[in-house]
Order: sequence, then structure tokens, then C-alpha cells
Amino acid sequence: MNTIQRFFRRYIFSTVGIVLLFLFVNIALIFTILVVGSMSNSDVVFSVRQFSDHITKQGGDWTADDTALSMLQEKSAWAMVLSENGDVVWQQDMPKHLPKSYTSTEIASFSRWYLDGYPVKVWTRADGCLTVVGFQPRTLVKFYYALEWPYIGMLFTGGIAVFLINLFLILFLLLRNTRKVEKAMTPILQGIQDLSHGRPNRLQEQGELAEINAGLNRAADYMRKKDNTRAEWIRGVSHDIRTPLSMVLGYASELEDNHVLPTEARKQAGIIRRESEKMKRLIDDLNLTTKLEYALQPLHPKTLDWVELCRQAVSEVLNNGLDSRYTLTFTEMQPGRPLRLVGDDGLLLRMLDNLIRNSITHNPQGCTITVSVGETDGRCLCTVSDDGVGIPAPLLKSLNLGNNISSTQESNEKTEHGLGLKLAAQIVTAHQGTIRFADNTPHGLKVSVYLPGK
Repeated sequence: MNTIQRFFRRYIFSTVGIVLLFLFVNIALIFTILVVGSMSNSDVVFSVRQFSDHITKQGGDWTADDTALSMLQEKSAWAMVLSENGDVVWQQDMPKHLPKSYTSTEIASFSRWYLDGYPVKVWTRADGCLTVVGFQPRTLVKFYYALEWPYIGMLFTGGIAVFLINLFLILFLLLRNTRKVEKAMTPILQGIQDLSHGRPNRLQEQGELAEINAGLNRAADYMRKKDNTRAEWIRGVSHDIRTPLSMVLGYASELEDNHVLPTEARKQAGIIRRESEKMKRLIDDLNLTTKLEYALQPLHPKTLDWVELCRQAVSEVLNNGLDSRYTLTFTEMQPGRPLRLVGDDGLLLRMLDNLIRNSITHNPQGCTITVSVGETDGRCLCTVSDDGVGIPAPLLKSLNLGNNISSTQESNEKTEHGLGLKLAAQIVTAHQGTIRFADNTPHGLKVSVYLPGK
């Protein structure tokens, strides 16, 4: 799963999380409303049972204490007590137009509904009488519902079905819209990712996001044109330099080998030859790194013996003449064990030669260079280490991160670690390998190259 897919998966999961959070919050709010509503129930605000307990009958007379009267006054309510026959035996602030006697039918009616527009509450006393408390109109709403049990079951089942259908519909629409966004945005995000890696691709300029696709196509065309111009300029300059440089090398070699000339002149001619060879090598590295960067250098893979290839790289450096200030040694981690890999022998030799000559170039005072070859975790390994001056920690970090290391170095530095190491890293990457730079113990530089074995 690539970065773009992970982004949209997180988007989908966050959307589902939002829906679940929405449902949870709504359920919590409904529960809270029900709890608050039950706490504010009229039976809690005015308890007709407690009110009835404060009305007593003594010696045939009915009386209400101060608590009962204050309860009525607080709610602007009135009250009456009906006997078993329906006659009013006690009343307080009862409206005058109300009758003083009620039939069982009337009592049953206002117990569930209203009494002449007054919402009432009733309570059956222990002595068989009925306490009735009436409130002012529009202060209490009374409803009476009678539902059969099968109908309640159907309502409950239907409510769950409606909830699940709505939940499924919400998730379906959200996922559908997310899929549409993903379908429209994936080519754009992939195009941006490819553009950042120097692989511009042309996008279809259609749909709602056609303007963005067109902008990315223009950026890709500009980058491609710019890269082609730079590559052509490098190739042209390299070609123009090769001919005069070859002449300089040829004449310098002749002057260096001419024993008629004074020793100092021959020495100077030797310096010119060596610096010209270094310049020629830099031009070759520049051409090769440009080709690798723009995939213009085809690989010619074949089965190679990694040990023999490393030994050959060391031999070529020694055969070309190594200054006495340097010692170059070759060691095998698993002596006598052949190591096979598939790669381009020319490029791999160039990579090893660059690493060895990097140690020579950046340690003019001399050093000991060791090339070790072996196998680790199924991969072919080669380490090129020296006991020279090493590399500063910030530069090591930049090398391992693959950053442009030229910007990390001082402009007055005599020998910059740059093109040779960059080319070596490019060759290793082209072979699906990894390269690591580290400090050597006790001092110096250690470069480890890991390539997939066969």
C-alpha cells in the first residue's frame, strides 16, 4: 500500500469515526433529555400523594394543614376531595362553576383527561375517598395512549430497522463520495509524487480537476525541457573539452618523458598530466552521473563473481601506479567462498574505483586503504575504509540521506566530497542496492556497499 492509498484509507476511517461519534453524541443527548425530562416530571414538581397526606378528617370535618395550602398557592392550583359516592366533601379554591357531585363516568373521564378545561391529578386515599388537584389551563399537558403489545413490538422492530437503514445509507453515501474523490485525486497525487522523483507523467486533462492536471502537465513539460537542456549542455561541453584535454595530456606526457628537459620542467609536466587526468575523470563522472540521473545509461547485467570484481578494482588502482604514501590492501571476509550477483561489471568497477580514489584524493598526507568483501544476510558486501581525516558528521548525515552534499561544504574547501560519491551512490541504487557512510575506528571513513546476491 503506497502513500496515496494510505491517505485515503485514513480519510475513510476518519469519516466512519465521525459518523460513529455523531451517533454516540446523539444517543447521549437523547438519554440526557430523557433523564432531565423524568426529573422535571410533574409528579416530582407537585406530588398529589404528598398533598393528600396533608389533608385529614377529624370528627367528621376535613382540614388541610399549612403545607397543603402552601403547595396549592405555589402552583396557583385548587383541590377537592370526593367521597365514595362522588360528592365533594372538602375543597380549597375550587372554581364556583364546577359541580359539587360527580358520577363514576365523569370521574373516569377527568382522571384521564381534563375537568372542564382544567388539567387535574387524582389520588385514591386509604379511606376510599379521591383527592383531586386542578391546575390552571396550559400549565399541564395530559395524553393518554393505549397500544396493543404486537403493535409495540412492530414499532420497536421498525425503529431499529429505520436506524440501521439510515446508518447504512449514510456510510454508503460517504464511502461513495470518498471513492469519487479518491478516483479524481489519485492521478494528481501520483503525478505530484512522480514529479518530485524526476519522473514526469502526462495526466488526462478532463473532469472537474482538469485545470490541476493541466498545470501539472505544464510543470512536467517545463521540467523535462529544462532537464534535456541541461543534459545536452553537459554533453556538448564535455565533447568540446575532450579534444583539447587529450592534446594537453599527450603533450604533458611527452614533456614528462623527455630527458633532455630539466628535472623541474619534467616535474611540472607530470603535475599537468596528473591534473589533466583528474579533469578527464571528472568529466567522465559528470557524463555518467547525468546519464544515470535521467535513465540514459542502460545497464548490461550479467552474472558476476563479486570477490573477483573487487579484486580487479584493487588491482587496477595498484597497476596504474599508487603513490608510496598510500597502502591499499584487499581482504575476504569468507576466504575461498565465491559470491555471485547480477550486475553491470563496468559500472560496478567504476563505483569501486571512485570509492578507492576518494580516499586517495581526500587524504593527501597518505593513509591505509582496506577493501573487504564478503556476504551478510544473503547480500553481497564490500567495505572501503581508510584511516585518514574522515568526513564531518553533517556531511556524513547528508550522504546517508541522499541529499545534495555540495551545499553542505565550504566554498574554500580544497577537496570537496561530491561528484565521485554521488556517482557511486547512483550506481549502487541502479543495482537495487544500498550504500552507507560512517566514521572509521579510530578515525577515517568507512563506506559499506550492499548488493543483492544471486
